[in-house]
Amino acid sequence: MTVHFIGAGPGAADLITVRGQQLLARCGVCLYPGSLTPVDLLAHCPPGARLVDTAELTLEQITAELVRAHEQGEDVARLCSGDPAVYSAVAEQMRRLDAAGVPYDVTPGVPAFAAAAAVLGRELTVPTVGQSLILTRAQARSTAMPDGEDLATLGASGATLALHLAVNRIEQVVAELLPNYGEDCPVAVVAQASQPEERVLRGTLGDIAAQVREAGITRAAMIFVGRVLAAGNFPDSFLYSAERPRKS
Repeated sequence: MTVHFIGAGPGAADLITVRGQQLLARCGVCLYPGSLTPVDLLAHCPPGARLVDTAELTLEQITAELVRAHEQGEDVARLCSGDPAVYSAVAEQMRRLDAAGVPYDVTPGVPAFAAAAAVLGRELTVPTVGQSLILTRAQARSTAMPDGEDLATLGASGATLALHLAVNRIEQVVAELLPNYGEDCPVAVVAQASQPEERVLRGTLGDIAAQVREAGITRAAMIFVGRVLAAGNFPDSFLYSAERPRKS
């Protein structure tokens, strides 16, 4: 039997992949992350499936559920919000499953930053304006950031930033980025992308903190910082240029 780590997407039930939906439909056990999982998504589970909300469970308790399902001969779906590759704590669970000799696989999902960019209607890599995207977060009540990964250091590149888990520390984010990006640098905050409660704020480093506090956004939000957010006068990509050599 196999543990299937499945990217559940950013929130909307129809933004799970076809593969993820098909796996859900055949797993007798499903572990899911509480309020981050829409009820409509759990409806893909087979009738009688055992549903386990992991919101209040420890890592050891979650692992025990996964191992128990395996030992009972059942495939188990472990839903992860967004995509398992980013901020999902999948690495810790995989390490424990390896030690227990339990097989697993991974099905990717739509990451939160991609869903938020779609809401904004923006490409995050714009010719001559920004060709790099840094996915990171702000230090809060969580695991310490490694040396050299603080916002001031990352911001020295001038690259577009996509910040997870940072909206509650928006003032700190602004303070650390101002020296490298300037007050006029465009910023966007997208809360609960793809969900009915979705909200979007657009501004600059000079005013975004006040906007966030006034809107009362405290969770499930992506913060984007970079000139690509307002880019309009830029050259076309060479990919489709008539000047690019074509195969004969």
